[in-house]
Amino acid sequence: MTGPNFKKANYRFHLLAPLVVWLCFLSDAQAQGPYLSDEESNPNTLGWMTGFPPAEDKIVGTDLMEVMSFPKIRWAFCHMREGQGSKRIFRGIQAPAASEEAIYPHIDEVRFTPIGGDKTMTWKESLSANYTDGIIVLHKGKLVYEYYNGCLTREGRHGAMSVTKSFIGLLAELLIADGTLEDSALVTRYVPELGDSAFGSATVRQVMDMTTGLKFTEDYADPNSDIWVYAAAGSPIPKPADYKGPKNFYEYLQTVKAEGAHDEAFAYKSINTDALAWIISRAADQSMIELMSERIWKPLRNEQEADMLIDSIGTPLAAGGLNLSLRDAARFGQAMLGRGVIDGERVFPPSAVDSIANGGDPNKYASAGYTTLPGGSYRSMWWHLHNEHGAYSARGRHGQAIYVDPKADMVIARFATYPVSFNSKIDPTSLPAYHAVAKYLLASEVGSAGP
Repeated sequence: MTGPNFKKANYRFHLLAPLVVWLCFLSDAQAQGPYLSDEESNPNTLGWMTGFPPAEDKIVGTDLMEVMSFPKIRWAFCHMREGQGSKRIFRGIQAPAASEEAIYPHIDEVRFTPIGGDKTMTWKESLSANYTDGIIVLHKGKLVYEYYNGCLTREGRHGAMSVTKSFIGLLAELLIADGTLEDSALVTRYVPELGDSAFGSATVRQVMDMTTGLKFTEDYADPNSDIWVYAAAGSPIPKPADYKGPKNFYEYLQTVKAEGAHDEAFAYKSINTDALAWIISRAADQSMIELMSERIWKPLRNEQEADMLIDSIGTPLAAGGLNLSLRDAARFGQAMLGRGVIDGERVFPPSAVDSIANGGDPNKYASAGYTTLPGGSYRSMWWHLHNEHGAYSARGRHGQAIYVDPKADMVIARFATYPVSFNSKIDPTSLPAYHAVAKYLLASEVGSAGP
């Protein structure tokens, strides 16, 4: 790209660096193989940002093209709050819930065949193949496996990326359950400012399930793509004097045009989540950060606070701005597995969890073309596999996941920094690995395999 378009794109790269870095939208363009291995790209081994000050060649700056390049991204995902403004999700002044452990050391030896492959690999081998920063397996509410790698430790927090969406989806279901939000209502009942946008004719449910007809492109090679306007609006960096576009997420959402009809097909577009966050804040008359604290973090008695990235006026980045610890991600999944009950206490109403766990409409999902999730569906910002175990998952780019398997009474939480952002690249090893561990745990219960 050269000439005026290149200058325009380059200006936007620098203007939007903090926001888009953490969104991970552009990373596939930067991650060109062949890649260093998991061990070779370990940020501790490479020594990023070590020393007082760090050596020039060990600095991970804020320039988008640099930070999103592999392997620097492996350091960046553990240090998200250092790159942009954030708000605290308060856990309350209370003791964290105790964790029961019953380690199954043979999980490392569980074997499976990757999707499309003809050779088996072990669970342990898959962790390295998937550039796993941390993973936890819970079975019957007990921690049976825990692994940390690279920059992540039990005390650390990691970018959740689009796993954030699933927290927002649950918040919406919680408000529906208590009568604060009506999913059949038009969006304009709660946010009249969206009346002239494509959202104005959509229902809350259509936004929750991403069956809205929105004109929104995410072509990062095109400096005129909608994604750049969206990211410019949300950037916390002060706008230049000649900037004429929307100044924050709220302003941007009001400009979204229609493309196609609502409720015909699932189309994954992140701006739905930002619209939903606006809707639930209006319905509850509370900020999304307050709702996350009051309705999720405090009831769960999580170990740590979390952080949410924000735009220039403090609007949470609902589409992908959550940073949390791995154990707290797993605990959230355990509450979902328990239909809202954890440690014998009800924290979410069962109707809210059941609405998600039962999945969405596979017919509306089918045309989306997710080849690693055939026969799946999407409901309230969660992905449902519709496999024989009834598994469903929160999913984020570069391999973030909270995987709930009701039949195996299992939850897996994983943080990763796979070099390519799209989960279609990591699913062939991760999804069969999850299912293999689920079957191993089920077999262990009847004595055909032992811990």
